[in-house]
Amino acid sequence: MKRTIILLPVLLLCFQAFSQKKIAITLDDPNTYPSVKLSWQERNTAILQTLSKHKIKAALFVCGMRVDDTNGKTLLTAWDSAGHLICNHSYSHLYYNSKAISAEKYIADFRRGDAVIRSFSHYTKLFRFPFLKEGNTAEKIDSMRAALKDAGYRTGHVSVDASDWYIDAEMIKALTADAATDLRPYRDYYVQHILNRAAYYDSLAQQVYKKPVKHTLLLHHSLLNALFLDDVINALKQHGWVLVDAGKAFADPLFNEQPHNIPSGESIIWQLAKENVKTAGSLRYPAEDEEYEKVPLEQFIRKYTSHK
Repeated sequence: MKRTIILLPVLLLCFQAFSQKKIAITLDDPNTYPSVKLSWQERNTAILQTLSKHKIKAALFVCGMRVDDTNGKTLLTAWDSAGHLICNHSYSHLYYNSKAISAEKYIADFRRGDAVIRSFSHYTKLFRFPFLKEGNTAEKIDSMRAALKDAGYRTGHVSVDASDWYIDAEMIKALTADAATDLRPYRDYYVQHILNRAAYYDSLAQQVYKKPVKHTLLLHHSLLNALFLDDVINALKQHGWVLVDAGKAFADPLFNEQPHNIPSGESIIWQLAKENVKTAGSLRYPAEDEEYEKVPLEQFIRKYTSHK
């Protein structure tokens, strides 16, 4: 009996560790573009301070053309010095599924993006496809996969996809029209959006992958996250998510998967679900886009305003 009593807390701790939902922060498209409300330096500092506050090491996916100058090097140096992964997001942010973009052109752009980040201490050979589009023909898919392998790269997959970029764009439109715009509805909608998407992709992972995974959340280096990333992280923690470093997340075997869908791309969880006959019919394409958020965001803001 005593042995049973002693073992119960141990088993409970093991169960809790196994059942914890784990997620890492990844951010695309660092930039030094001017915008409303905050300078690029203030945006960058705010995001870095939030990550530091929560003791998180993120992965920064760099689109070379957005940081290929002195300011850009300053920005990247700040991330590198803070110990975040510096990863490749191409040079020109090309849309690989376009008929106008050949595999040869895309591979050359990937290599040009690599050259921008190669000198940093935390340079990491992870490549994230712009728009999460990995090719719409077998030739394009196979060519890029071979190029990545030859360069010692892996795909920097997203498991939890989201549309923070759209919410950010709409918020900036509102601020441009009226600098005194109340940003609380954008914050609240954004937080709920991330919680919703995280829950959805985690549920899908349980259906198709059959074991716990360390998720990677796709966000962007933006005004929205400069203002509200702290709120997002706090909400994730409150809903049972454990934040982990991006390097630990990308070590999960999930991120070595290479699904065979054509077209290829979207969340890695979405791709695996597309190959599964039980879940394929429930999926929308593209997985995340502004068309899904436009009306709900507008309705949310109107409802919020009407109740003020």
